[in-house]
Amino acid sequence: MMMRRLKKSQHGFSLVEALVAFLVISVGMLGIASLQTVSLRAGSTAAMRSIAVIKAGEIIERMRANPTQVLSYAVATGATGTDNNCTDIGSVSACSPAELAADDIYHWLRDLKAAMPNNGAADASITVTPPGATDALSVVTVTINWSERATDSQALSAQSYSLTAEICGALKC
Repeated sequence: MMMRRLKKSQHGFSLVEALVAFLVISVGMLGIASLQTVSLRAGSTAAMRSIAVIKAGEIIERMRANPTQVLSYAVATGATGTDNNCTDIGSVSACSPAELAADDIYHWLRDLKAAMPNNGAADASITVTPPGATDALSVVTVTINWSERATDSQALSAQSYSLTAEICGALKC
C-alpha cells in the first residue's frame, strides 16, 4: 500500500526542477555564444595578418626583380609612389628602373589599401639600409600598420607586421 501511494505522488518534474534545468542550459548557451564571438574576432585578425604577410613578401619580390634600384624603394609612412604605367600590359612604355620602382610602390600601396578591411585603413613604410663597403646586400624592412577592433572593447587597436630581408643591390651578387 505504501509503494502504491509513493508511485502515485511522483508524476513528473516539479516546476523548480524544470527552472533549474533551464538555468543550466541557458548558462551553457551563453558560453557558446561568447566563444563564437571570440572565434570570429580571432578569424578577422588572422585574415588581416595574412594579407599583411602576403603584401610584405610581394614588395620584397618586386625589389628583388629590380636590383639596381633597391634604395629607391625606401618610402616613409604616408607615401604614395608614382603611377608611371610601367605595369600596364596594354601600353608599351619603356620605364627606367627608377620609374619602375616608383610605379611598384604606387601599385603596391594601392593594392594593400584595397586588400585590407576597414576601407583601406592601412599604412606602410619601407626602410632600406644600404650595403656597407664590404657587403653587397641591403637590409630592407617592410612595416605594415593597420587598426582593428580590440577584443575586449569597441575601441580600435593598432596592429603591425614587419618583415626584414636582405636584398642584393647589385647585379653581381
